[in-house]
This record gives sequence, structure tokens and C-alpha cells, in this order.
Amino acid sequence: MANSKEHWEGVYKTKSPDQVSWTQVEPINSLRLIADFNIAKDAKIIDIGGGDSNLVDFLLTQGYTDITVLDISGEALERAKARLGDKASQVTWIESSITDFVPTEKYAIWHDLAVFHFLTKEEAKQYVDLVSKVVKKGIVIATFSKQGPLKCSGLDIIQYNAEDLNTLLEQSFTLEESFYDDHTTPFSTTQNFVYCRFLKK
Repeated sequence: MANSKEHWEGVYKTKSPDQVSWTQVEPINSLRLIADFNIAKDAKIIDIGGGDSNLVDFLLTQGYTDITVLDISGEALERAKARLGDKASQVTWIESSITDFVPTEKYAIWHDLAVFHFLTKEEAKQYVDLVSKVVKKGIVIATFSKQGPLKCSGLDIIQYNAEDLNTLLEQSFTLEESFYDDHTTPFSTTQNFVYCRFLKK
């Protein structure tokens, strides 16, 4: 996997949130798509590659009580913990790459904003096998679209459209919704993403 731990630790040690393209002050698309599953507030939610994303803050504010954040970068997780303060103890933090992750429990909702597009085709197959086993309700996944960037943080990515993602996941999941969205970066450029919400069959 090209996006090594050393690479991402370096990013989070040297750049602030307003210096990386993926920062979202309020992740409105993710929050709405998660809400559309109508899950109980104590259902298990995991945020893949959550890093120091603000998603966990909003989920806690909305009353969700069983949130896990996974990221390859310990530095990113420490940032999130520091930002949350006392609330950090309400969250399960896992420092791992997605390719090394061995879940010990199942999750109602699996959220992935911009991790999947870093995976090689072989790693993507392993990822699909994993979510098919550990996701009980559904997946929210967002990647760079065919109109999006070809690189992120200096690393190559694979672009997808909704049809591509559906082809990969349709054996175990039903595509409930998809749309394209221009994300405005902190430095006022735009990146086109495809968002998909899948329901477990």
C-alpha cells in the first residue's frame, strides 16, 4: 500500500487542518447519509480514516454513543482527542491501516471518506470482503470521482464513479443513493467526490 504510516504521520506532524485538502468544517454530506439509515443512537458506527476529522464531534453532539475512529496515523488521532477533550473518552480509537485492521466486533454503519481511493485493486477486494463480514446495516463511502484529482497528498489514487463502486459492493449491498459533490478545500480549490450509501442485503 503506497500510503504508508510514515507518510501520514509526517503529514499530520507538519500540517495543520487548514493546510490539508480534506478538511471539512462540517461534514454535512456524511452526517445526512448516516442519519438516513435511521439507526438507534447506541448503534455502532466506525469512521475509517477518520483522523482528526470533525465527523466524530458532530456525531457525539447528535447523541450517538458508540463511535469508533480508525486511522493509520497516531498523530491524527491524538489531534482529535485533544480537540474533543473530556469527550474523547466516549470514543474508541484504533491506530491501524485499513489493510491491517482485524475487527473484533461488527458495526451497524461503516463510514469512509477518502480512504478507499488510495487502495490498490487487490486491497480494494480485501476491503470489500471485510465490510461484507463486519457491516450489519450499511456503508457510506466517498471517493474522488472520475472528474476529481488523480493524486492526494502526493500519492496516486484510483478514481471511481457510482457504477464502479456498486459493481464492487453489489454482492452484499444495495446502492440506495449516490451523488457527486464539489468539495471546496481550505485553500479554495475544488475536488469532485462521488458519495454512495449502501444498505446491507
